[in-house]
Amino acid sequence: MRIAAIDIGTNSIHMIVVQVRPDQSFEVIDREKEMVRLGAGGLDGRALTPEAMHTALQVLSKFRRLAESHKVDEVVAVATSATREAENGGEFLRAVTQQTGIRPRVISGTEEARLIHLAAVYGVSVPGDVAVVIDIGGGSVEVTRGAGPSVELGRSFKLGVIRLTERFVTTDPLEPRDERKLVRHIDEEIGKYLHQMARAGFERVIGTSGTILSLGSVAAAADGGEHGSSLRNRRFAAKQIRRVRKDLVALDLEERLRIPGLEPRRADLAVAGAILLDEILRRLGAEEITLCDLSLREGLVLDYISRHRKEIAQADRYPDVRRRSVFELAERCRYWPDHSQHVARLAVALFDQTRAIHGLTDREREWLEYAAILHDVGVHISYEGHHKHSYYLVKNGDLRGFEPGEIEAIALVARYHRQATPKRKHEGFRAVGRRTRAAVRTLAAILRLAESLDRSHAQTITGLELHDRGDDDLVQLRATGDVELELWAATRHAAPFERMMGKPLRIEVSGHAYAEHSDATARVSGQAVRRRGDRRLRQDDAAGTAGEVAERRRPPRVRHRMELVGAGKGRDQNRQEKKRADPDDVQSAARDGLR
Repeated sequence: MRIAAIDIGTNSIHMIVVQVRPDQSFEVIDREKEMVRLGAGGLDGRALTPEAMHTALQVLSKFRRLAESHKVDEVVAVATSATREAENGGEFLRAVTQQTGIRPRVISGTEEARLIHLAAVYGVSVPGDVAVVIDIGGGSVEVTRGAGPSVELGRSFKLGVIRLTERFVTTDPLEPRDERKLVRHIDEEIGKYLHQMARAGFERVIGTSGTILSLGSVAAAADGGEHGSSLRNRRFAAKQIRRVRKDLVALDLEERLRIPGLEPRRADLAVAGAILLDEILRRLGAEEITLCDLSLREGLVLDYISRHRKEIAQADRYPDVRRRSVFELAERCRYWPDHSQHVARLAVALFDQTRAIHGLTDREREWLEYAAILHDVGVHISYEGHHKHSYYLVKNGDLRGFEPGEIEAIALVARYHRQATPKRKHEGFRAVGRRTRAAVRTLAAILRLAESLDRSHAQTITGLELHDRGDDDLVQLRATGDVELELWAATRHAAPFERMMGKPLRIEVSGHAYAEHSDATARVSGQAVRRRGDRRLRQDDAAGTAGEVAERRRPPRVRHRMELVGAGKGRDQNRQEKKRADPDDVQSAARDGLR
């Protein structure tokens, strides 16, 4: 399974694309980031600027295209401090959804801290270690403490580098008095919380985010490290961070731009970032910090994996997102897998053997298969009228990878697997185009016959072959057991299939040929339903619409008589078996069949 995780931050927008492994770990297969400064001028309740929103939308559109190029199964996106605080944050999120299709959710500072901690300890910490995790963003800083992935203390503070720079870094180089004001503000906001952490104790401090990694890069370069080398899991002494702070505070912007290791786009924010990180380490009493390049976006992935283990396992079974979403809906509705999948196999077999007649393509074949899988999901709501409930659930079941018209077609085919056949007066059927209506009629006729061939839900029919004999069509069935219910149901529901083929249908199984039943024959066959004690099956086939009853009464194209050929059974023997039937059962079956 592939997931794209997007962090719409105050300073930057990040995205990673990951491949989830069978063991529920993941590997990053692509990553992108853009520094858009979404929160510049828009913090503390002020509005996001039109320029910042426009830039963010352009970046997110590009990220969406990149995710699609990797054929991701899910896009998970969150927005943090800038969007959370802005008076027009909701307007911005609606624009994101409308223009890119991405649906970000705003998360609280506490949730942001939890997800960052989850990622940091996944990337650095030894399981069971008590770690403090620091993440410095553009609008906020998150500091957590916990053993392993479990967070015992976790808070978010409005101390991000954009916020601090706009408010306190008003001179360049920074004047000592301005630095003192900034330090006092940090202590007022977070001092007591850090003191509480220091008393609780910890075994390591982990630093994440672009600001901290940038400061680590400067520290590495100052110690003679190779510029651009990996900072993952690299440790720096707290005194190295303090030296970086002193160097940055003493320089103006032009001089900072020439510092080895410092990302130029962060040069104006580096002063506030260095002071903030140094003050946090001092108040914790930390001697060193371990850098981690995993942050909120990786936390989103880990959180998604922990909450969707079943869906991820499903993705391994069904790599295609369309097929997977169909089976996910089926399983949510507690479908009957053996029956539904067997009906799908029979329906596809009928489709393939009638291609020359209907002329439909593989696209409609896929619709038929998925409609067959989902045809009974409406039972999840109620057995009565479950075909209509199936239509509603399919149409509103969040099937992914399908166009709206395809979902409507699949829902309609599932809706017409029983009871009334497609009619222009039906609202959903009337709304689709002429070609789709023709396809739905054909597919529903095939599904109706296929469903009847597993009427007992016992999967006794193992295969079928359709033969054109000129005046009629012959379906030869292979079976492993009693198929009386299937034959009874098939003769009752074959009319739409016969109209599609333009000729009568005969069925042969195990050397027995069956012509179309008369009403009387159907009534006798109805005894089998009661002998099996299957009230649900009797209810289904007895609840035919008035239109179906009228259709059964029309003059038949073949003799309304069942002939048993071979296997030692002649007409006399069959007639004697009918006489032995219980008269009360026959009359009751007649009432059921015409009700």
